[in-house]
Amino acid sequence: MTVPALETERLVLRAHQVEDFPNLAALWGDPLVTRFISGVPLTPEEVWSRLLRTAGHWLLLGFGYWVVEEKATGKFLGEVGFADLKRAIEPPLGEAPEAGWVFASAAHGKGFGIEAVQAIHRWGETHFQTLGSACLIAPENEASFRIAAKMGYREIARSDYKGRPAVTLFRSWSLHTEGH
Repeated sequence: MTVPALETERLVLRAHQVEDFPNLAALWGDPLVTRFISGVPLTPEEVWSRLLRTAGHWLLLGFGYWVVEEKATGKFLGEVGFADLKRAIEPPLGEAPEAGWVFASAAHGKGFGIEAVQAIHRWGETHFQTLGSACLIAPENEASFRIAAKMGYREIARSDYKGRPAVTLFRSWSLHTEGH
């Protein structure tokens, strides 16, 4: 499966490569980045498993995550994409692909998140046969809630996931991907 490259005004979204490992290890090892996701930084071993899982998503499911780079500089900014993680959560996500985004702390607050998330949702509109997509956000993650709201995600449930509070949101593909 070839991972499609996506471009926006300021960003390039591309397939992961083995050479991305140091940037991914720095991203996922940053406590500011992981505080709302797992609550703890990931070890290099855990990051390596994530990288392999990303490649497996594209190979087996035809979708997954992209690396986000700044177009002008080639600088690594983060990851965005869709996953099927078979999460044990109530209510279950079902067949809806789960959207996710994570950016290096140096990239926070610059509008890269919404730009990248809009790009993947434009792609998702034409590639998924589901009614929409879901996302899971920690209740205190205000920045992710702003992105989700701009994309038309609406809260459908609050629960716990792996011992941490989580908010499940859903977005119909029929919504415009340019935000509101």
